[in-house]
Amino acid sequence: MGAGVLVCGGGSTRFGDRDKVCADLAGRPLVRHVADRIEPIVDELIVNCRAAQAECLDAVLSGYSRPVRFALDEIEDAGPMHGMEQGLAATESEYAVVVACDMPFVDPDFVASLFEIAADHEAVLPRHGEGNWYQPLQAVYHADAMVASIRAAVENGVERPIKPALDLDVVTVEGERLRRLTAERTFFNVNTQADLERAEQLLETVEH
Repeated sequence: MGAGVLVCGGGSTRFGDRDKVCADLAGRPLVRHVADRIEPIVDELIVNCRAAQAECLDAVLSGYSRPVRFALDEIEDAGPMHGMEQGLAATESEYAVVVACDMPFVDPDFVASLFEIAADHEAVLPRHGEGNWYQPLQAVYHADAMVASIRAAVENGVERPIKPALDLDVVTVEGERLRRLTAERTFFNVNTQADLERAEQLLETVEH
């Protein structure tokens, strides 16, 4: 197994007047759903967040069965690429899955498959949806390789994480192969209050 890196430092600008990370979803904080989903297939959990979020997240993740460490943003509001760099740089594992904190249906079996595929490569990136979008925030990376690629990208003024990811020896999982490995809901993310309500409805269908 490898590490899990949760990227939690976003500003939740579309969610309203509170941070979505610790928002209640069916009796558990949103981020705890994500952490619990990947728990069976990671050796440790690295939590990237802003300094102001650390107290809440530390409490929310109390009792987690894997070691939990925090990798605080050095630059606030610098975007997900900075969060990925901080989280990946903090792990001693060779490979890590990076997951956004707002994906409560991340599929552990799918992530396990990504780890297997990544064994001979530097990254595995899912690609899905009508726009066939890359999913750099639900992907597996060789930690050192991705950190180096991100730092090179920053020096060249790049702000989006897909560019340094695609500069690696990367395998893309898409189309029929992706559909065989997981369901669409693994990529569902909570950006708004309406998304949170939809997630609660989806939880009822998943659990019953």
